[in-house]
Amino acid sequence: MKNTIINEVALYYPNPEIKEKVTIRNSADAHKAVRSLFNEHQLSVREEFVVLYLNRSNQVLGSYCGFKGGITGVVVDPRLIFSVALKCLAVSIVLAHNHPSGNLTPSVEDKTLTQKVKEGGDFLDIHLLDHIIINSKGEYFSFADQGIL
Repeated sequence: MKNTIINEVALYYPNPEIKEKVTIRNSADAHKAVRSLFNEHQLSVREEFVVLYLNRSNQVLGSYCGFKGGITGVVVDPRLIFSVALKCLAVSIVLAHNHPSGNLTPSVEDKTLTQKVKEGGDFLDIHLLDHIIINSKGEYFSFADQGIL
């Protein structure tokens, strides 16, 4: 019988020596934190989707930038969002993506995904704080600010 290698899930806890942590208090803080994760030169070229993972004090534990798409969309798998959240013991998350067109209005797909992630988070006790849409002009749209979370 052939031996099968099973890959283990790696879990790394935050380094306690890192003194300065980014805290998310509002949509402006979230916008600033997520914008730094995008390549400014690509914002008007292709759609990308990132997730911030936060602890109980809304301090950023880390991010996941694994979703890259094309000109008109990006495929996002909520299972990957939550697998990372569970591994890093996140209490809440912030979703963010860009619209290459520059139009900040959320699409039907944006709203559907947001609702799906919110419901999954409710089940897992991982709170969806916000979903930020950014463009290349430095502007943003906040689902939380608009009351559609």
